[in-house]
Formats: sequence, structure tokens, C-alpha cells
Amino acid sequence: MKKFVLIVLSVLLVLSLSAWQQADKNVTITYTNFSSSGGNEETLQKMYDLFHAKNPDITVNIETIGYNDYFTQMQTRVAGGTAPDCFELNIENFAAYAAKGVLKEITGVDLSGINPTALSAFNMDGKQYGLPGSFSNVVLIYNKDLFDKAGVAYPTIDWTWEDAQKAAEAIKALGDNTFGIFAPITYNEFYKVSAQFGGSLFNEDKTAFTVNSPENIKAVKNMVERVTVTHVQPNAEEQGGMGDWDWFMSGKLGMIPTGIWAFPTFAENCDFDWDIEVEPGQVKKATHFFSNAIVINAKTTDEKAAAAKWLTFLASDPDAAALRIQAGWELPAITDQNVLNTYLTAGKPANRKAVFESLDYLVLPPVIEQNALMADIVNKHLESAASGKVSVEDALNAMQAELEEKIKLK
Repeated sequence: MKKFVLIVLSVLLVLSLSAWQQADKNVTITYTNFSSSGGNEETLQKMYDLFHAKNPDITVNIETIGYNDYFTQMQTRVAGGTAPDCFELNIENFAAYAAKGVLKEITGVDLSGINPTALSAFNMDGKQYGLPGSFSNVVLIYNKDLFDKAGVAYPTIDWTWEDAQKAAEAIKALGDNTFGIFAPITYNEFYKVSAQFGGSLFNEDKTAFTVNSPENIKAVKNMVERVTVTHVQPNAEEQGGMGDWDWFMSGKLGMIPTGIWAFPTFAENCDFDWDIEVEPGQVKKATHFFSNAIVINAKTTDEKAAAAKWLTFLASDPDAAALRIQAGWELPAITDQNVLNTYLTAGKPANRKAVFESLDYLVLPPVIEQNALMADIVNKHLESAASGKVSVEDALNAMQAELEEKIKLK
């Protein structure tokens, strides 16, 4: 009898230990994001369902917050020590969070399935503090019908801004209400065009502003004189409240450098033939790159491995990437060509390979802690130049002086 009792107790002990070990293996992490709030919460849930099926020991509690409220809430949560285990950041905020030690280095996972160029955007001082959860970029979209009417050859990957200007002038000559190009004269456009002309907003180590450099003066003249001199771009009065997309969809605009997120809207609303190409360069090529980083809270400890596994899945799993492409929810920054082929053959525009060719020339936003203030100052003086109130040289000199006065760099 005693032997039987000992056997039963041994079995119960083994079962209890096994159950305890199994419970110990299970982990729950929290993930907060903003990008699915635009109608892709169901897609994100499908991604999680796939992940959980492959990793039943990891439960992810997902929270989605609208973009307008997201960063205010995250700032409060980080400061109060209540931030989630992992979360999403836009590229503009990533550098500030990483510099303040808010993020944990991502290690122990296979990142070979992620595009190395996109991955490098979230690597600081040799450490991977974020993964590109998705990306989008800017290409040159053009109206093939207007090019045909003007007798101009379509853009190629070798185009410079001189080539684009000649085409814009030929298209403008088709009629008073037809314009060759529409590119916003704003901070986001300025830092990219600056790079195309060999300039930048800072010196190499970001210790001084260089916005009034000769290269930048040439870049801004290229932007502004389309409106004030050659008139291949409509001025504010002629725009009449119409945005650049509206102009393009009206069939009265030859070219527009804009984001790949325009494809579905243009495919549905343009009753003319259109396509895309890598944006023209000048001294060199430079194209916009927008990406949302997915990161791990620096205070996350025991859940770090699970968080890294979840984020790597979101960024590079082929099944998750296929769901993202199917939903038209930006693009996965992956290397799996089989998955990407479904995007390349998804209809208009025909030259979708230009989207990935543009990654070879990406330029990242010149982010600093006082990024919003810098953008406001730049936009104010660019607007003055675009209106013709001041010369480009005077606008950039005033911009340089105000930046130096109000923002202290390293």
C-alpha cells in the first residue's frame, strides 16, 4: 500500500512539475500600434493568428491607437513606466526614442529576410534598435497620354531634373490650364531635393546647420522657379484649393513625385494611361523613404525574446507579408522575391519594379529632437520664396539664421 501511495505521489509530482514548466513557457506580451487604425486592424489580427498558430506559447495583446493621439499617449506612457513591451514608431520619432535609451537592442533573431537597406534605417551605432515593419517611398508618376500629346519620350531611370524640366515645358505648352509638374515646396521635399543636388541640412556630424549652402540654393531654385519663372507648376492662386493628386487625376498634370500609396486612388480615378519611374536626380539620385519602426521597450526583460520573435514575424514572415500586400497596407521590407512578385504583377502601374529600385537611393529624414520646430521654420521660409516675396538666397539665409537662433545642435 505504501509503495502504491508513493507511486501515485510521484506521478502527481511529475504531472504538477510538467504543468508548471508548461505554464512557465507561456508568455504574454503587449503590442501597441497606430498604422492598422486606418482600416487594417483585421489584417493585423490575421497576422497575429498566423503567428500564434506557429508560436502557441506566445500571446500578444494588441492595442491600436489612432495616429493623432498615438505619440502623445506613448510619450506619457514611456515617462510613466507603463509603455507596452513592444510598439510602433514612425521614422521621425525613432531616433529621438533610441537616443534617450527608451529602446532595447533587438538580438537573438534571424533578420536575413529583411531588406538590408530598410533595416539599416533603424540601426544606430551598430545596434539594431528597430525593424522596418513596413515601408513606402516616393516615385515619379507621369501621365503617358500628355507625354504622347507633347511628343516627349517617357521618363527613364537615368533622367536628371533638366530632362524633367524640358518635358514639363513641352507639356505646359499644350494649353493654359495644363501643367508639366507639381511638387510641393515643403520641408519634406526640400531635404530630399537638397540631397539630389549634393547638399544637406546639416554638416556631417550634425553640429551645424548648412541650409544656405550653394548646393541648397540650387536645389530650392529648382523647386521654386517652376512656379515663379518657367511656370510649369501652378501657383497658389491657380491651384484654387486643388491638391497635387486632384490635379493629376484631372488629366491636366504631366508629372507628380508622390508616394506609392497613391496607386489605388489613381488606378480607380484616372481615365488616362499612367506609369511610374524612379525620381530624377541631379548630382546624384535620392528618393524618399518612409518606414514605421517596430521596437522593444527598454524596460522589457523576461518578455524580450518573445517580443523580438513577434516583431521579426511582423517584419519578415512570408505569410504575414502576403497578407499585407493583399490588403494594400504599405509594403513589407522583405527579400523574398516570390512574395514580392505578387505586388509587381498587381496591376497599374506597370513599372512597379521602380518602387524597389528606388530603395537603392533612399534618403532618410534629417531627424533631430526638435524636429517639429525645424520643419516649421523651414516651411515658413520656403513659403516666402515660393510666393516670390523674397529671393531664394534671402529665404535660405533667413532660414539659417532662425534655425541657429532657436535650435541648439550637439
